[in-house]
Parts: sequence; structure tokens; C-alpha cells
Amino acid sequence: MADASPSPRSSTPSTIPQKRPLGIDDEQHVPAVPSPLNPDFASSRVRKPAPAREQREKKESLKKREAKGVESVRGGTPDSQAPGRKPKKGTEQSSSIPSLLRYKLPPPNPTDFDPPKAPILVATFQKANRQFFEASEHVFNRKGFRYTHCIADPAFTFTQYHRGSETEPFAPRFDYEDASSHIFFDSNARSITTEKGFRMARANVGAREGRWYWECKILSGVKPNTHDGNPVAVGDSGGHIRLGFSRREATLDTPVGFDAYSYGLRDVAGQKVHMSRPKDFMPAGEQIYEGDVIGLEINLPSLTLHRKVVEGSYNKAVDVSDDVEPQGAEGADIIRDRLPIRYKAHLYFEQFEYQSCKELEELMNPSPVIAATSTSTTAAPNPNHSLVALRTLPFSCIKVYKNGKYIGTPFADLLAFLPPASKPLHQVGARDGLDDGMLGYFPSVSVFRGGAAEVNFGPDFWYPPPDITGSCEDVDMLGEPGINNVTRSGTSTSLKKLRSLAERYNEQIAEDVMYDIIDEVDLWAQDGGQTEAQKGASDSASAILGPVDPGAPGLDIALANSGVKVEPGQPGEIKEIIQEEE
Repeated sequence: MADASPSPRSSTPSTIPQKRPLGIDDEQHVPAVPSPLNPDFASSRVRKPAPAREQREKKESLKKREAKGVESVRGGTPDSQAPGRKPKKGTEQSSSIPSLLRYKLPPPNPTDFDPPKAPILVATFQKANRQFFEASEHVFNRKGFRYTHCIADPAFTFTQYHRGSETEPFAPRFDYEDASSHIFFDSNARSITTEKGFRMARANVGAREGRWYWECKILSGVKPNTHDGNPVAVGDSGGHIRLGFSRREATLDTPVGFDAYSYGLRDVAGQKVHMSRPKDFMPAGEQIYEGDVIGLEINLPSLTLHRKVVEGSYNKAVDVSDDVEPQGAEGADIIRDRLPIRYKAHLYFEQFEYQSCKELEELMNPSPVIAATSTSTTAAPNPNHSLVALRTLPFSCIKVYKNGKYIGTPFADLLAFLPPASKPLHQVGARDGLDDGMLGYFPSVSVFRGGAAEVNFGPDFWYPPPDITGSCEDVDMLGEPGINNVTRSGTSTSLKKLRSLAERYNEQIAEDVMYDIIDEVDLWAQDGGQTEAQKGASDSASAILGPVDPGAPGLDIALANSGVKVEPGQPGEIKEIIQEEE
């Protein structure tokens, strides 16, 4: 057998060595200008961009930290609040704790300890068988400021501390300071009228949570039809009335229901009015005549649920009811930045008033350009709206009664009012996100060219509703085991009861006294009862409200947000306000 001939050896190798792939690291060595022999090499490779340099944390200088009151020593330990580190307990900065602004004030005068005087009432005319007066020698809430009576406390002579007070009559009524300057009052400030166009007056008591009831009697308004069925001539009209609820942002020279901050009822045709849009409410042929008594009931959820709405944590699937109990004895912070000022023989607290916001102005008068480009403003108000000002309160409504008969519910899902839904005037010294304890919905009445109305806040109503709770009810202070019988404001038990606003007035006075005590403790604990001269406060900061202590907590944030240059002020003066007649 012949052997198989061996296969000829190939001159080429069986495997061709490949070029080593050019790695990403090697690409860094590729010249920026391509070679003439291979011009497309650089363009065929996609270079990986260089990683961005990590931004270093910008630390404040020693002067800035000392100005903010933060203790700092050169060569000390690093800041415990640096990113990536958890703050230790008790190391939070004092500026994060809500506290009062400190103002530079002189020692009180002997007259500052006297009780505040009531306005001087000058008789003007009679209407509806009662005498009306013009209230003078008092200040009006206007131009973004709110005024309340105050006195220096003889038991706490620290120059910073003044406490709130009241003037006669000591009862729920219309507020002299929170009314238009063209409003005339009767002797007990429960009846109002005007000779001008629509002017508004608000009560000195407001609702923040729960169910509250009050009445309004039409003293002079639309005349009822004559016996022969013919309507009364227009010349016989006794003016017009609008009544309802309003927030502090609502202007006083407009009728109730003019803007998004008030809900009103119109006497003509019994229509409901909100944002100047009247809609039918009462049955056909019904309207509010002279002599009618209109009862108004407002239902507001608990402040606990209210804060869930404004904080954005409200869940409709979880918060199916308003049976929310307060967690522990600790409540929300009530911060009242108030400066004592003089007006003639009176001493007032002056503070920034909450102002209307552009979101609600856009809701009232929508712009076609903004509506076409923004979806947040076109969405209807709801509890989970992207804009806090357009969030509504679940389980809230206003009910109407006429001469003791239930008519219906004209308004539901009222707009939220707790901060940040309400914001103060944007100026130096004004701090956002703070509740002064007097935000809410206030009974309000507007009168027009001779219209007159009288309010009744209880407890003796002209037409009491069937489920009204008496103010003389016995309260079980101890309670039975396992049963929550606490009836104080803020619990689910008291929120379900319909009560008179006269009871709310007493609660409001008690709350104001409690907040005064908290302010006193705050001033004494942080300042040690020292005067400004002992502390050596400088004159490097002043605000529109008056000279401000530059070491006041939160002042640095307020100045940074305002963007306004602060000039040195004159310390040791209580300014006197001058208001011109309209």
C-alpha cells in the first residue's frame, strides 16, 4: 500500500494575528488633528467626555457665621451639618427654632400700663329705629398692616414684652379696626350701615376648625312685596346687604364674595357669590328681604387635617374622615412678630397682614396666555393641588338658614388658609410660613347705600338651629375609662358639635392669653430679661416695622429672602403712626 503523500506546508500561518483594539485610555493619546494618511480616524471615534469635577462645598466666612450667631472658632471641628453627616441630637442651630423677632424699644411710659381706651363714638344719624355712630380716635387695618390693642405688662417690665388687650364692649362684635372707614356702628358694635357703596366689616372672632353658627338680621334692605302682589318701586329700596365669611386677605372696600378670599350671600334673588360670580342658590322667587334673619353655619376640618393638606401629605384613601386626634400635648408653633406703635392716645401692635397671592388672582381672572402654557393654574382647586394656595379643605362647607328653616349648602370645599397658603406682605422683617393664631374665616357683612344689618353671635339666637350646643353644658373633666370625653377645641368630639361663635370668642381670648405667656417665656429664656442696653445690641439692622435686633432668630433668612438693602435705624423709639382720612 502506497503511503499517502504528505500535504504541502502552507507558507501562510493558520491564524492571522489581529491588531490590538484601541482602548479608551489610548484614545487620549490620539492627536487632536487627524493624520493625513487616516483623516477619518478621529471622527470615527466617539470620545467619552471627561467626568465633571465634584463641586466643593462653599463654606461661609467667619464674619457671616458670627453675624448669624453661630459659634465658630478657627481650627475647630468641622461643621456637623455638612452633607452626608447626620446631625447629632441637640446640635441644631438656634435659627431653626421658631422664635420672635426682637425690636429695640425704650422703657415703657407710665401710660403704657393703662387699659386701652375704646374709640370715641360720634352720633351721626338714626336708621331702622336705632342710633348709629362714627367711630373715631382709632386706627384702621390698611396698606398691608394689621393692628390690635396692647399694653405693657406691669408684672414683666422687660422692654420687649407687651401683651394683647381688648376694648369695650367685651363681647363678640364687629371689629372697629377691621372695618372700612366708611362704616357706622351702633353703641354695641353689632349693627352697621353706610352711605357709600359696598363696604365691609369683619367680626372680632374667627373660625379655624369645627362647626360654628351665627345670625344676621336685615334691618334695612330690599323691601318685601306689597299685599296686592306688585313689587315695591326701586326708590323705596333700603339699600343692599351681603353676608358670609371672609379671610384676612379680603379687602374691606368691596362686598363679601368679591374675591377668592370670601364667600357671600346676595340679598337680590338669594344668589351665592364667590370671586364676583353670582350663581342661583335659593329657590325661585326667594330672596332676602328686610326683616329676614339669615343663619350661617361653617364647618371646618381639624387643624391636624388642615396641616396635612397644606403640607402635601393628605391622602383621600387614608384620610376618609375628620376623626383626627391631636398627637400629644405639643401643638403647632404660633409666632407673632408684633411691634408696639402709638396712635394718638392708644398703643397698638403693628404686624404685617397676610396679602393676596397671584395664584388666586389668576384663578379669579384667568389669563388666556398663562392658561395655554400652564396646567397647574387651569386645574380646579382640590386638596392635592400642585399650588398650595389652590388646595381646598375636605369636609368643609357653609350652610344657610332663613328664619329658622334650612335652605341648603351654597359652598363646599373651602380654600385652605394655614401657611403657606397664606403669606404676609413681602417686605423686610416679614417671614413666610408662620401662623399668628388668628388665621381663619371671619363672619363678614357688607352694606350698600343705606343698607343696615345686625349680627347675633349667640348663645341666645333668634332662630336657634335644632342641633346647637348650649354654652352652659356640663363638661366631664375626668371622663370614663376608655372613652374620650374631652371637649376642648381641637378634638374630634368638639369638632362635631354645632356651637355659637360666642363660645369661640371665649376660646380665642384664652388662646391669646396662652400665646402671651409663651412669648413671655421665650423672651425671658433666651434673653434673660435683659434690656437692649445691657445686651449691647447694635444699630446695624432696621425694618419697616421698626428697628430690629440684628441677633433676632430668623432675621438673617428674612433679609436674604427680601433682597432689600437694610439701612441703619434709630433705636429706642416707639414710632407713631399717622393715618389720613379717606
